[in-house]
Amino acid sequence: MGELTPINAARPKVLEFFAGIGLARMGLESAGFRVAWANDYEPDKKAMYDAQFRHSDDHSFALGDIGKVKVADLPRDASLAWASSPCTDLSLAGGRAGLAGAQSGTFWHFIRLLKELEDDRPEVVVLENVVGLATSHGGDDLTAAIRAFNELGYSVDVLAVDARRFVPQSRPRLFLVGAQNPPEDIAEPNSELRPDWLQWVYGDKSLRTHRAALPAPPAPKLTGLGDEVEEMGLDDERWWDRDRTEAFVGSLSLAQRERVATLRRETGVKYRTAYRRTRNGVAVWEVRADDISGCLRTARGGSSKQAVVRLGNKRLQVRWMTPREYARLMGAGDYDLSTARTNQALFGFGDAVAVPAVGWLAEHYLMPIIKGSMARAGRTEQVASVK
Repeated sequence: MGELTPINAARPKVLEFFAGIGLARMGLESAGFRVAWANDYEPDKKAMYDAQFRHSDDHSFALGDIGKVKVADLPRDASLAWASSPCTDLSLAGGRAGLAGAQSGTFWHFIRLLKELEDDRPEVVVLENVVGLATSHGGDDLTAAIRAFNELGYSVDVLAVDARRFVPQSRPRLFLVGAQNPPEDIAEPNSELRPDWLQWVYGDKSLRTHRAALPAPPAPKLTGLGDEVEEMGLDDERWWDRDRTEAFVGSLSLAQRERVATLRRETGVKYRTAYRRTRNGVAVWEVRADDISGCLRTARGGSSKQAVVRLGNKRLQVRWMTPREYARLMGAGDYDLSTARTNQALFGFGDAVAVPAVGWLAEHYLMPIIKGSMARAGRTEQVASVK
């Protein structure tokens, strides 16, 4: 027999920046990639990451501020660099300080490290963030991010993908895909992945962009939350007591209260999610009308956590959503939670990217670019890389 190539050696290598608890890794590796290096600055997230993936000799994790990562720390033969940079300063909740913000500004350290890799820069880069990046500072932040990639020799595609296409959770996210050897630019009218509010990117002639020909993503789910809810007895102590449940109902608007009352009277059991909002300076509960979860968020205080409402057969019960339910709604139902505290897990999942969304992008876009199976753009469109 001839020499055998180790399985890992044949899998394109990935650098995973802002790795969190590793959900991007799960999605990428499901499509055939191998994450060889990762970093994050939060010990609690690394602890969950370690519990899930265990130690291996072909992977290293740099815990700490990305500003202190040196290019010498990075593997030099990676095909893909993935960055789920902090969205705090780019979301409505974060005051929209933009890429100059204290946390989201860490994006520029990602760019610094790519630049310092010089000729060893990965062929493909991905920046994942909230859709607020598209409008932050009137679009200037998205323009700045694209231009930064352009200056490193990458053409950029911008996609909007909602995790609801894969799991029963509304979780829209923006994905910037940069390619040194981009696929052919194919304009697609009425694109599901590049909606009208993103089209200005491709009309800006000062930016180098492309639109890869991709299959249609799955249609958004209309149901499925009930399938992800953990089974627990009606007398489980996690259900709220009578006083707390009555206070919950009392905070609902009249329309919401009527909707809940109708579902409560119906035969059979249905589940809904509820979240607190501030209306006219008062914290109130709102219950979703559909069988879909609202966007999971980091559990900084009770207002960002979601509750599960059980309705039907003349009963109404409420409790906080569990870590396992968070995991399932992120497409990571088998995630190892054996060592995680409740709030640690809720924070980790609420600050992550949905596994199947990453897996779909990796399978239909990232891997084909790297394997050379997408039609390439003409050489005349190439720009010189910055050294």
